[in-house]
Amino acid sequence: MSNVSAKVAHLASPRQRLASALDIARVNADDVDQKGRFPQEAIEALKKAQLMGIMIPVECGGENASLADIVDMCGALGQACASTAMIFAMHHIKVSSLVTHGLDSNWHRDFMRRVVDEQFLIGSATTEGGIGGDVRNSICAIEPEGDSFTLTKEANVISYGLNADAIMVTARRNTQAASSDQVMTVIEREQYALQMTIPWDTLGMRGTCSEGFLFKCRAPSNQIFPHPFAEIAAQSMLAMSHLMWAGVWFGIAADATTRAQNYLRAEARKKPGSTPPAAVRLAEMFVLLQEMKSVVMTGIVTYEKAKVHSDTLSSVGFSIAMNNVKIATSQAVVDIVQSAMMIAGISSYRTGGKFSLGRHMRDALSAAIMVNNDRIVANTSNLTLVSKYDTNLVA
Repeated sequence: MSNVSAKVAHLASPRQRLASALDIARVNADDVDQKGRFPQEAIEALKKAQLMGIMIPVECGGENASLADIVDMCGALGQACASTAMIFAMHHIKVSSLVTHGLDSNWHRDFMRRVVDEQFLIGSATTEGGIGGDVRNSICAIEPEGDSFTLTKEANVISYGLNADAIMVTARRNTQAASSDQVMTVIEREQYALQMTIPWDTLGMRGTCSEGFLFKCRAPSNQIFPHPFAEIAAQSMLAMSHLMWAGVWFGIAADATTRAQNYLRAEARKKPGSTPPAAVRLAEMFVLLQEMKSVVMTGIVTYEKAKVHSDTLSSVGFSIAMNNVKIATSQAVVDIVQSAMMIAGISSYRTGGKFSLGRHMRDALSAAIMVNNDRIVANTSNLTLVSKYDTNLVA
């Protein structure tokens, strides 16, 4: 057991350790949004609380936190600062690939220990210019040079690229490989160079600071995952992305609901004995929020049941189920925030203030385009032709 994991073993649970980071994220959320800056204070607080490696197995120094643990924390952070929550989610999506597909590689096992010991923040470079946002195809390719390789990638988005301690990058297996014959590799900060090509001045999720870069690296070949990216995407990245993102979006929706509820309570106090007319809309919001929560929780249960069989994780039915989680929650968050704005009216439309919901709405609107819902629905429509829907309520 590493020194860090031994120390963590005597600390409170990860969810309890999250409390101080939540306070810091909440205090800085508006400033992060207004300035479009990286939420440095909140990320440092997460690192200080030893929360960056909690999903890693105990034998590699981590705490073997479950998917449900991580999604719950994404939801809590989403109520405080959606940008911080999304960074936390995307980092753990990358960690999940390490845990699921790196344990049979000595280099990746050692890297997991370093994630725990040094509290690395891992970024992602899976999108590429010229392929329309399709992460399952690449133009760039690994170019072997002895025991090492070089890679140049036109990455139109790298998640918090300038602030990451390492980046996971996808590329074709070699220059002769098909565009879909991809691998993923871990590249450490000192092994790559970034030249910014696309700034990050966005409507929402401004603090994620996911600029586009010309990415160039040289690294040892043993940093490439031993499993093909198609397997990694199907068995860990797909489900983890949709479920952890959904946790973030639930957090946004939950905080919007709380603000709307607080607004109505303040209105009710002005007229004792009467119920504000908008209370009916709040009741409807509670239904939507519960439905959203149920979708996320059911998705987690579905994943936990499927992960014991790799064939199930790669099945058509499982892909449809995870796609549905993404579609349902990305639509629900916008509907819920909009309803909250209708309740709080101009107070929600103003920038700043305890009932303001402008940041929530702008952050929520990003959900449908991460990965684009139209692409997911098109994929699902093809899958439904070859899959029978499970009509059992209880497995």
